[in-house]
Amino acid sequence: MKHASDETPADLSGASEADERIGLTEAFAPVSDSDASHAGGFSYRGDSDDEYPDALDSLEPQDPPAVVFDGSEPVVPDEPAGKHGRQRKDNVPPYQRKSRRMRRILIAVIVLLVLLLGALGFFAWQWFNQSQLVAAQQAQEQKSVQDVDALAKDGTSDADTATTKTTDVPDLVALLGRTQEEAVAALQRGATVTSTREVNEEGNPIKTSVTVALSGEPSDTRSGTPTVYLGLGEDGAIVQAGYSAATASLGYGSLSFVDAVENDRIIEKTLQEAGIAVSENTVELPEDRSGYSTYASDGTTLVKESCSFNGTADIDGAAHEWSSVLLYDYTTANASGNLADTIRTIYVYINA
Repeated sequence: MKHASDETPADLSGASEADERIGLTEAFAPVSDSDASHAGGFSYRGDSDDEYPDALDSLEPQDPPAVVFDGSEPVVPDEPAGKHGRQRKDNVPPYQRKSRRMRRILIAVIVLLVLLLGALGFFAWQWFNQSQLVAAQQAQEQKSVQDVDALAKDGTSDADTATTKTTDVPDLVALLGRTQEEAVAALQRGATVTSTREVNEEGNPIKTSVTVALSGEPSDTRSGTPTVYLGLGEDGAIVQAGYSAATASLGYGSLSFVDAVENDRIIEKTLQEAGIAVSENTVELPEDRSGYSTYASDGTTLVKESCSFNGTADIDGAAHEWSSVLLYDYTTANASGNLADTIRTIYVYINA
């Protein structure tokens, strides 16, 4: 065994000589690969810009990679991270893809909400206008009904309707048994035949129906000209005579339907003028108003009041059947809101 003390001066002198040879120049000289391998230590090769990009360079805009077409599908060539730290689209982090997808969904939802709000606003506006129109119509109809009901209760007259008698009821009894020509001559008042119709009804004695307009009489603006109706039998003699006119032409104002029948006795008075002797209080209205009233589909708007009456009268010792109809038509009055536009017409007939 060799001890330190056994080292010769020659060995120490050799070490010192080697140390003396390592000066400043040798210490900082490049180390060769062989030397490094021989030394078995770390070899520093220096920094590279490509491997360690500058921090400011990484903030510059990223250029998209070029797309190469090979004739079938576009191919994006692999591109290593370069000086600017470019990343492929496939390398976008999942949280960024999810964020983009959520933004698209939110935009679509917002667009749908805007469209829905616009549609709701449009329909609300349409509904408001329609409700206003319906309310106005209902108010007008209700007013007409109230006016008619008030007229029916008090018998109020309308100042716009003439109450002066402008025509007389012809003597219908005097026309029975005459021919058409004789009746027209007897009526005078500008009597003009306006229509002739054949009647073919089994058991009906009337075979021909003739309408005669009294064109010489004042015409009512709503009901027209007073008219005479003649029913001719097989031999051409008159077996039925009738007459119609506006109640205003006969001197009756805007009376309610009930008032005209039960208070003014318009049926009995008109029959008497036609030569048919009937006593007062001969006719009565049904107790139930629905028996002579007609309403619109809403169940409240009165559109018509009409009632038929009939009986027997003694004429020259012989019984003759008579009939009468009183008609109040409120259709025009409901449309205009003016009760004066009500069409009031009375019909009376006498049979041979």
